[in-house]
Amino acid sequence: MLKLYYAPGTCALASHIALEEAGAQYETVRLNFAQGDQRKPEYLKVNPKGRVPALITDRGILTETPAILVYIAQTFPAAKLAPLDDPFALAQAQAFNSYLCSTVHPAHAHRPRGSRWADDPAAIEAMKRKVPQNMTECFELIEREMFAGPWVLGAAYSICDPYLFTLAGWLEGDSVDIARFAKIQAHWERMMARPAVNKVVTAHKHG
Repeated sequence: MLKLYYAPGTCALASHIALEEAGAQYETVRLNFAQGDQRKPEYLKVNPKGRVPALITDRGILTETPAILVYIAQTFPAAKLAPLDDPFALAQAQAFNSYLCSTVHPAHAHRPRGSRWADDPAAIEAMKRKVPQNMTECFELIEREMFAGPWVLGAAYSICDPYLFTLAGWLEGDSVDIARFAKIQAHWERMMARPAVNKVVTAHKHG
């Protein structure tokens, strides 16, 4: 059985939602980052990066959200979570998720985890101040150029949607009003109306 390691408030929410949407048989292990679970030897054996998500499969362990999402889509093709029969459309999905992973997530992380990039307290504070502007610019680009609607890729729900939903959920904490982005706000509300999403969000909140 698949086993997902996650922590509340992290990008692991996207993979958890995708597993639920796929109808997968899976179990979860909840880590407490405040208590340093991600740095304990037993977890570092699972993921030496000390981060989540990590997905244990029958062939080994996968890390990194874009990789896990496409694995879920390909393992459960009946769920139709990605345009698997269209190489160009699948590449577009991968491009979108890669942007979230490589650009949007780091733009957010400069607020809570500035110590990854600098030791100088003044530099860390300067990075924090920049986060609202950077996140706003990222989501303006998504809203303007990358979001087809009503779902990320268009008419069909895909692995891009739980990932966007997850990162959009960080906007408030980054002092950005999601209402600035009409399409993304409507998408977030549409996601919350999905039973699988509601179930997983509730689990992350309450354990």
